Amino acid sequence: MTPEELARFDGRDGRKAYVAVNGKIYDVTESPLWKDGNHQGAHQAGGDLTEELKSAPHVRAVMERFPVVGQLEDSPAASGSGMPVAALLIGAAIVVIVVVFLVL
Repeated sequence: MTPEELARFDGRDGRKAYVAVNGKIYDVTESPLWKDGNHQGAHQAGGDLTEELKSAPHVRAVMERFPVVGQLEDSPAASGSGMPVAALLIGAAIVVIVVVFLVL
């Protein structure tokens, strides 16, 4: 699931409440502590809480109580143009070779 897809599961208006932590997506819908997708005014469902929960105690033990419903994937928008690094490196190498031949 991409971050954009995860955002649809914000727990509002009867939607399921999903949160991502360390790449896993958990369903917190049934927890009374996540009413309407909001966790006690501190966290909102529908997003990646990994950074927010780094300093929280017992994160792993608490999150493992909830069902895992998927894995968080990279967002296509966050990965830039989508052109693979190898293609960019090959293009740069070709430019260097052409320049070398022009100079010689």
